[in-house]
Formats: sequence, structure tokens, C-alpha cells
Amino acid sequence: MEQANPPAGSARNRKVVLREYISRAPREDDMALVDGGAMPLRVPEGAAGPAVLVKNLYLSCDPYMRGRMRDFHGSYIPPFKPGSVIEGLGVARVMDSTHPGFVAGDIVSGMTGWEEYSLIDKPEQLNKIQQSDIPLSYHLGLLGMPGFTAYVGFYEICSPKKGEFVFVSAASGAVGQIVGQLAKLHGCYVVGSAGTNEKVELLKDKFGFDAAFNYKEEPDLTVALKRYFPEGIDIYFENVGGPMLDAVLLNMRMHGRIAVCGMVSQHGMTDPAGIHNLFCLVPKRISMKGFIQSDYINLFPQFVDYMTKHYKDGKIAYVEDMSIGLENAPAAFVGLFSGKNVGKQVVCVSQE
Repeated sequence: MEQANPPAGSARNRKVVLREYISRAPREDDMALVDGGAMPLRVPEGAAGPAVLVKNLYLSCDPYMRGRMRDFHGSYIPPFKPGSVIEGLGVARVMDSTHPGFVAGDIVSGMTGWEEYSLIDKPEQLNKIQQSDIPLSYHLGLLGMPGFTAYVGFYEICSPKKGEFVFVSAASGAVGQIVGQLAKLHGCYVVGSAGTNEKVELLKDKFGFDAAFNYKEEPDLTVALKRYFPEGIDIYFENVGGPMLDAVLLNMRMHGRIAVCGMVSQHGMTDPAGIHNLFCLVPKRISMKGFIQSDYINLFPQFVDYMTKHYKDGKIAYVEDMSIGLENAPAAFVGLFSGKNVGKQVVCVSQE
């Protein structure tokens, strides 16, 4: 991708774009790294409203982005546009601003483009980051959307009680690792599932889960859950769907709660697997609720304070999987759906 040096006051802007809509698991070649040409490093004059120009530092890879790659307009967030830059959460440095709340040099988090520089025309949706000894990339996980999802899902949806039995699927991921630790802090018994033995050991040794198992090595998930929860499950934090959800339903206790965060096993979306054991909801009086973290955005400040304190006190551990370079963003994203990442998947675009 050779090109002449950009004019003074501008910079070369590489972008990752979606080639076309898909109806299957994503592949690297569904995305393309393109040269966006020279981008002026100032907010254009005559813009319709206040705007902020940022240099992207870190980008977040999240499973929900898979849903934006299909031609479906009935979700809570619109699909990407083929040929246009992919959008996602990121941490960036402000280069120029016509919004009174931001000045050059500020570090912000929020929705940005998978590109080196982005012009953000809804700067009111950005959060200014107060820099500390916590790495900036952690604002995409521990102190960002995944951490907040864990916080809201566990405390607001699951209504936990001390001593309850908690199961977390995809437990080593960005959300699951935090849910398990919140549950332990709350005095619960916690078991997690993951897809490799390395991740299973991480759950027990790093995150303090009481037990963990490799679901790929279990011939019968219902039997496996009975082994780890002989008295049943009070709380299930759902991240995967499919056969795991079916097995959990058979093992839930009376008045159990299921927080439906995601169903990554159903990433095909066009022909999702059915659930056979929903009848368990009735005799066991199980509550099962889906949620979106943004519905609870009023709780975000208290979440940041809570998580920061417990992280600095050494009561919450955190693991991220960092890929270096915008060109490696497609591979990092695709890896989410085969379990290649260990912890929160982040792409470092620039450290400057």
C-alpha cells in the first residue's frame, strides 16, 4: 500500500472496510485494508455541528459486531455499510475539536472507526478518560463496555445473594472473566466453562473461580453441570446459547435467574439452533432476561469507581489479548469466533 507522503497538516489514513454482507461466521477476507488517502488533521470548516477529529490508539473486537455484518435492520444497532469503514468502540487522542467539551490532547473512549484517524460528528457520545496508572486499553474492557456489561448483568439482572451457585459460560472472555470475579466478591460459589485447558487453568488460578471445565471435553454437558452443581444453579450468566443453555435449564434451581448477555455459538444467525428445555422455566419459576448495557448508562460512573477501586486493591484481575497494527484487526476479530483470544481482544493502532 505505497503512496507519496501526505501534504503538510494531513496524514495518511488506512481503513478497514466491510466488503459485503455475510450470513455465516466472519472470515478475514470479508474485510479489506484500504488506503483512505490523505486526511486533514483539522475538523473541516463549515461542519453541520460540533465535531472531534481523533487519532485512534486502541480498537475493541466484540462479538456483537458480527451482527452488524449482515443485512438486517431489526436490531438495536444498524448494520455496517458494505464498502464503508467498520465501526467499533475505541480509545483515541483528540487532534482537533469544535466541541467545547474536548480539546486537542484529550484521551477519549467511544464509538469510532477502524481506521487511523476518525472524524466523529457525535462527540457528545464520547467519554473523556482521566489518565491514571491503569493502561488506556483497559477502558475497552475492564473499565469499558464489557466490564460494564458484567456489572449490570450480574447486579441488576441476576440480583445475587451471598452463597448462591453461579455458572458463567465463555468465562475467560472479556465479560465472563469479570462476572466470575464479581460473583466471588459477592460471596458466591462460581464455576466457569471455556474452550481450552489453558483457559480453564486461567479461570481457576488467575480469576479465582471455584472450579472450571473445558466444555469441548465433556461428552454430556447436562451431566457435567450436575457434577459441578450437585445442588443446582441459582444464576447463569449466558454468553453462548445452544446446547449449553439447554443443559443449564435442566440444572437450574427453583427461582433461578438467567442473564442473557449473548449467544456467540449462534453466530450464523440465519439458521440458529432451537432450545428444547424452555419448559423448565415454568415449574422452576426461572427468570430469564436479555439486556443491553447501554440501557443502564446512568450507572456507568459508579461502575468505573467500583471497578477502579477493586482493581487497584488487587481484588479484580484482568487479562487482555493485544494484536498490534490495524492490518491485523480482521484476524483478531475473526479469532473471537473460534476462541483464539485469551481474555479481552484489543487491537493497538498506535501508542503515540
